[in-house]
Amino acid sequence: MQENKNLELNAAAIEKLCDGAAREVDIEVVAETGSTNADLMARLPTLQRPVLRVAVHQTAGRGRAGRPWLTVPGGMLTFSLAWHLPQAPHNLLGLPLAIGVALAECLNALNQNVQLKWPNDILRDGKKLAGILLESAAASEGGTWIVAGIGLNLQVSDELEAQVGRALADAPWLAKMDRNLLLAQLLNALATTLQQFGQQGFSAFLPRWNTLHAYANQTVHILDHGQVLHTGKALGVDLHGCLVLQTEQGQVNVLAGDVSLRPVA
Repeated sequence: MQENKNLELNAAAIEKLCDGAAREVDIEVVAETGSTNADLMARLPTLQRPVLRVAVHQTAGRGRAGRPWLTVPGGMLTFSLAWHLPQAPHNLLGLPLAIGVALAECLNALNQNVQLKWPNDILRDGKKLAGILLESAAASEGGTWIVAGIGLNLQVSDELEAQVGRALADAPWLAKMDRNLLLAQLLNALATTLQQFGQQGFSAFLPRWNTLHAYANQTVHILDHGQVLHTGKALGVDLHGCLVLQTEQGQVNVLAGDVSLRPVA
């Protein structure tokens, strides 16, 4: 019974465990919604403070490029964070990578041994453990409201892997952890990161991202809708969040967009 209680999410319990910048965030927990990102994006014109919206189950979660994010009730942590940044939208290219750093460092502090796959994935043992969907809108008061959606696999079933069509990572130890404590620690890391990004941009995160790079100095393909755009050695990322590739034709800096990375077997 106690273990089941530990898996329950409660906004007040999460708030008590927050510190620093995370204390400025309004926290909402709902049993079910279509998409926490869509919920918050619809409310951006009226938001006055940062908001974290957590759903026990999402019925219409999305990943990059509009792909569906499939969830299993209780088997994943799915949430979105709305936050105002002083930068204009065109100055936020490195933000998804900075958010990846925040999540990876937090998970590694919990002994998860994760790495980052450019541009938006957190890997464990070479398989996807978590993903990030970042959306934004210019704010009427200046700067940008962003909504960062996070999906973290805790327990993955064979059925879900079959639906997704590839092997996924999960984190059984985190699945047994008090969910409110886990979410508070992730929110503390994210709020600190967003505050720092607002002040310093991606420069504060560049060396940290490259330290966590899963495919550092490995040969990779960059794909666009299944077609190979570039092949080269992945050197790391630059100050704009672009992936730096050393190809046979020379160095190429790849902007994220809808392209994806695949290691060369």
